[in-house]
Amino acid sequence: MMKTNYWHSTPSGKTRSRGLGLEFNGTPGIYNSITDVQDVAVGYTTLISGDGKLITGRGPIRTGVTAIFPRHQDITPCMAGTFSFNGNGEMSGTLWIDEAGELQTPITITNTHSCGVTRDATLQWMAQQKIANTQAWGLPVSAETYDGDLNDINGFHVTAQHTFDALNSAAGGPIEMGSVGGGTGMCTYEFKAGSASASRLVSIDGKSFTLGAFVQSNFGLRNELMINGVPVGKHLTDDVFRSKGMGSIIAIIATDAPLLPHQLKRLARRVPMGLAKTGTIGHHSSGDIFLAFSTANRDALSGEESKTRTIEYLPDACLDNLFLAVAESIEEAVIDSMIANEDMTGANNLCVRALPHDQLLEIMRKYQR
Repeated sequence: MMKTNYWHSTPSGKTRSRGLGLEFNGTPGIYNSITDVQDVAVGYTTLISGDGKLITGRGPIRTGVTAIFPRHQDITPCMAGTFSFNGNGEMSGTLWIDEAGELQTPITITNTHSCGVTRDATLQWMAQQKIANTQAWGLPVSAETYDGDLNDINGFHVTAQHTFDALNSAAGGPIEMGSVGGGTGMCTYEFKAGSASASRLVSIDGKSFTLGAFVQSNFGLRNELMINGVPVGKHLTDDVFRSKGMGSIIAIIATDAPLLPHQLKRLARRVPMGLAKTGTIGHHSSGDIFLAFSTANRDALSGEESKTRTIEYLPDACLDNLFLAVAESIEEAVIDSMIANEDMTGANNLCVRALPHDQLLEIMRKYQR
């Protein structure tokens, strides 16, 4: 039996960018996803039902929940940092991360009007699982992007149970991409998009580390789209449906490199470098919010207050290769969110098409790419 090449396709067989022959800088991990970072796990709940005219409270439903665990087995806190490139969006729990420099819970990502549901459900799930925190309360990270073009967003169809299901299904290894989880109803550059991920292997002073990115991608206008430096969007002008740049993108960066909170914030600040390579300018209506965490120094943030701690970390002057890995993996993940996808028809019969592979390749050949 031929071994699956997860650089080229998703577990369900959807073709990824590299499967089309597109080239990206850098070397990915085995799965070319955030789960190449050991202990990181991803789970989804995908909700698709109904067709036709939008009837609030009934559908059509095109939404879901994504759950990301920094440390799936023991959920101990880890070093973290955040950055808001454009704040027209929500990621709960970031004030405490900025204050204390640590991430204490799994991360959930969903639609804009269900962000509070998944936040509160994460607390319920942690209580049910009897997961001890380092303090007597919890401030979960829950993030969102807007799926109201395709989904009955004011129907509030995401429930606590859907969040539990995403958390309980989380696993390492290869992950599905495209219209799954919180990304189910999302669009990027006016093509069908959603959930995607990529990774890079990084060498620093003879040591090897892994960095992975996960995006819930939902931003941009068609004429902005660039792929490998080619203005693809200007050649594919049919079926546009947005008159202004709206939507959002949530990006999660994971690494096993030992980093301090301020260094992880610096990684999060490099996400826009990868986004810019795909063409976006960061529109007013786009909530572009990013979080980076490190799985290193497992015991550094334990709850024993009386003890001093010893941690390992890289000097700031050694971070350039990690900065590069962020930009490369974000760029590839955003492109994969459109390529590893299919047409979707949602509310009021709006059909958002997937990025057409044959036309894309024809355009790339014209530019000798």
